[in-house]
Amino acid sequence: MLALRTFLVRRAAAAAASGQPAPLGSLRKQLLRWLIIPLVVLVALNSISLYRDALEAADIAYDRSLLSSTRALAERVSVRDGKVVADVPYVALDSFETDTLGRIYYKVSGLHGETVSGYDDLPPVPKDAPRSELYPALVRFYHADYNGEPVRIAALLQPVYDDSMRGIALIQVGETLDARRALSRRILVNTLLRQAVMVLAVATLVWFAVGLVLRPLMRLKNEVETRDLSDMSNMDEALVHKEVRPLVAAMNGTMARMQDLIASQRRFIADASHQLRTPLAVLKTQAELALREDDAAAMRAIVRSIAGTTDSAVHLANRLLTLARIEHGSGNAHAEPVSLAAVAGRVGLELALPAVQKGIDLALEAADGADTTVRGQELLLHELVSNLVDNAIRYTPAGGSVLLRLGRANAGVLLEVIDSGPGIAPEEVEKVLMPFYRAQSTLDANPGGTGLGLAIVRDIAGVHGATLALAAGEGEGEGGAGGRGLKVSVLFAAPADAHDPS
Repeated sequence: MLALRTFLVRRAAAAAASGQPAPLGSLRKQLLRWLIIPLVVLVALNSISLYRDALEAADIAYDRSLLSSTRALAERVSVRDGKVVADVPYVALDSFETDTLGRIYYKVSGLHGETVSGYDDLPPVPKDAPRSELYPALVRFYHADYNGEPVRIAALLQPVYDDSMRGIALIQVGETLDARRALSRRILVNTLLRQAVMVLAVATLVWFAVGLVLRPLMRLKNEVETRDLSDMSNMDEALVHKEVRPLVAAMNGTMARMQDLIASQRRFIADASHQLRTPLAVLKTQAELALREDDAAAMRAIVRSIAGTTDSAVHLANRLLTLARIEHGSGNAHAEPVSLAAVAGRVGLELALPAVQKGIDLALEAADGADTTVRGQELLLHELVSNLVDNAIRYTPAGGSVLLRLGRANAGVLLEVIDSGPGIAPEEVEKVLMPFYRAQSTLDANPGGTGLGLAIVRDIAGVHGATLALAAGEGEGEGGAGGRGLKVSVLFAAPADAHDPS
């Protein structure tokens, strides 16, 4: 188990050092490794335990047999003429001399330790040999070496007496360990064979069981491989086990998002081709007119028209590319703290010239000391503010006003762009947020508009988790009688570490 853990740790460390995750191998092999290796360890431990239990049982059986021989010999010990004698027949002596699997030795000692019969040099009873608690007899079992061989000896204290004397005789019967060792080897071999067969059976069952369990996954794999490229329908979660259904659900969710993305791309391509077709057709017509025109002044006028149409086409293409980048970009993955006040200041400087050319009062108003930091992508936030201010300047008549206001509201940062233009009818507020839709009130103010400005603002606000709202302007001073004009509000959530010092 320790070796397996060391191997896995080293493998993980090597993968971490290389910077790449370790490739996953066969699931069947991994299951076999994780099941069979611990099983082998457990089986080995179990085999050791079984072997020890079997040896203990064998020792008890052999000790009982040894005690029986000792008792049989003790029954033939008696006292005659004041002496301890052992009446052991020749046949019994022969059986004591040898056994089929080893040799047996005995010794009978008298009341004073003198040898009465048997082997005089048989090892004595050790002083620390405990008395056996398994039998009522006063018997001790101990190991010793005799004639260069290990032996197991049973020492029984046998009371002997007659009318003239009484005392305790010692009967010792020992046997070599050949039989016990042969039995131990047989037990060990049988145990290991049975455990090996069991491990092999488990491995075989796991091998085929994994194949059966993985069969639904193979069916799912075949279904995915044989699907048509345009088929984005959901896969049936009931085809796989409960534990794998979250994976199938995630795959279905991914295919649904891919389907939405593909549909969005198709819609964008259709809209872009439709919107670009008109300026390109106008450019072609203007170019053909210029080729047929001989008058230099008229040709210059046509070229100026071509330049204006080209500017409109470039503006449209840039906005289309911006919209596509927002819709299919990486969202807010690269968010960083951005000061909206700084972004608004740069946009005001960039668009100051168009405002002055139309005689529009462009103003930036920010609350003193207010923290206008938000988390987001500075380039996209610049695009959002620029689109709002540019739209306000385009649709505000000469002599009007555009106010860019920043402050804190509802624990967030509020950006407002207020103009004194024609405004938007309440029933068109939702429609103007869709790409290419233009409110009726804005057609006269800017016939060459693209209808993408507010759609871009909506998508950028969505990427940053901001709330976008459109409302009428704020009174006659800014919006004319009846509150004409438009106020666009974008509420950003403040960063977790931002605070309002006021």
